[in-house]
Amino acid sequence: MYKYDQYDQAMVDARVEEFRDQCARRLSGKLTEDQFKPLRLMNGLYLQLHAYMLRVAIPYGTLDSRQMHALADIADRYDKGYGHFTTRQNIQYNWIKLEEAADLLADLAKVEMHAIQTSGNCIRNISSDHFAGAAGDEVVDPRPYAELLRQWSSFHPEFSMLPRKFKIAVIASEKDRAAMRLHDIGIRIVRSDAGELGAAFYVGGGMGRTPMIAPLIRDFVPLDQFVTYAEACLRVYNRHGRRDNKYKARIKILVHELGADEYRRQVEEEFAHLLEVGVEPPLAELERLRTFFEPPAFATGLPERADRSDPDFALWIDRNCVAHKAPGYVAAVISLKPVGGIPGDASAAQMHLMADLAREYSFDELRVTHTQNIVLAHVEIGRLHELWSRLDEAGLGTPNLDQVGDIIACPGLDYCSLANARSIPVAQKISERFAASGKGDALGELKLKISGCINACGHHHAGHIGILGVDKKGTENYQLLLGGSEAEDVSLAKITGPGFDEAGIVDAVEKVADTYLAQRRDGERFLDTYRRIGMDSFKEALYG
Repeated sequence: MYKYDQYDQAMVDARVEEFRDQCARRLSGKLTEDQFKPLRLMNGLYLQLHAYMLRVAIPYGTLDSRQMHALADIADRYDKGYGHFTTRQNIQYNWIKLEEAADLLADLAKVEMHAIQTSGNCIRNISSDHFAGAAGDEVVDPRPYAELLRQWSSFHPEFSMLPRKFKIAVIASEKDRAAMRLHDIGIRIVRSDAGELGAAFYVGGGMGRTPMIAPLIRDFVPLDQFVTYAEACLRVYNRHGRRDNKYKARIKILVHELGADEYRRQVEEEFAHLLEVGVEPPLAELERLRTFFEPPAFATGLPERADRSDPDFALWIDRNCVAHKAPGYVAAVISLKPVGGIPGDASAAQMHLMADLAREYSFDELRVTHTQNIVLAHVEIGRLHELWSRLDEAGLGTPNLDQVGDIIACPGLDYCSLANARSIPVAQKISERFAASGKGDALGELKLKISGCINACGHHHAGHIGILGVDKKGTENYQLLLGGSEAEDVSLAKITGPGFDEAGIVDAVEKVADTYLAQRRDGERFLDTYRRIGMDSFKEALYG
């Protein structure tokens, strides 16, 4: 993984001291809240319902045991003993005191971490495939390219005050594990027929109030020009993006209103100009970054099958372990979704344990997934049972990857000042309902996502089943959506009809699941059945 050089460290340390002064001026009354707000947001600090919330950047979801231990210590020292892993591969702390915020950032800086550009109208944390470097279907590890974009975009003077926040994902396989086409820019590293590496650009995706799937803008950009092409995409957006209406300010609205062809024409024109000027980082920099992501020293001759005599362990292998490119290894997914738990939350003790396990079992590396779980990307198959035993003892061994209990949920109205309804209790009740009924095992792959408001931090538009919390005359109400996908078969979920109260939405999800079980053909996922039979059978079950 990438390690700071003296410039990175100096930059982060300087920002900490700058923010320390800003916090002191706010606490003394020299800055009003309106004056302080843009300053704290550029440092990842939000004012939520009950306290300040800090969002810490984990670039492309990769961190080591030292950093995870530090995150655990921060949870104990500055929060209430836990952290919340998010759909952008970051971590959030919900109970931060302003007088301690700069000390927290200083502790992060000691382990090469920060909260810069995790909020505000700028380029946010670059996300990527959480199985990068382990997946057998990737053409190359995408993280060096994500890191190059991170360095290019950090403090970029032209893009520090965009019309609206901006999100980029980089993958390198046909299988999309990062919701790439639901980003402002989605980049897929590809290989041409001639064997040359390049980048396909998808621009104008997103969820929120107006969900859209990004169209393909260019199918191949040579890798020695891909940062320049990203800059051209952003320049056109920065030039024409709406600043008078925040609901129409995202790049997806610009691409939609211009049309993909006209947006493409303007980008190509800007791209040609930038190539003449010469803004692309030298290839030597990309080669330097690649050295940080060399594969670890995988052992050879390892057993390729585990002893499956323990049925609970065998189930966890089937559900939570993913094939690896190196023989004798798997990528093991640690579920942060125990039955009845809060999706994405981990206690300080659990974070310390995951850090220790990463050092002992996975070459000292962890990945945060956009589905709010943690991955140990390189685990020997022969050591899986001892790993699972330690996870299970700590409440981290739930075998539910991509199952109905593996719910994505935002913090909702329990914490967020923007939310209209609570997400966490709904997620907990659905998890408990399906665990008690035993139907979760029969359902197979079923991705359920919950947002507490239209901003869609829970990705409800991309759920096979999506739930959106809304305010209905002062009462929490929940809309049910069906048919979304964030994967390579990307689609947007559609609302079934009238919403439900909290108890009703749990019943509604079970009715949808029962309809699927009654209608599915052999081998069909929920999404396959929905696409085959359409909405009507589900609406009949829901509304009669």
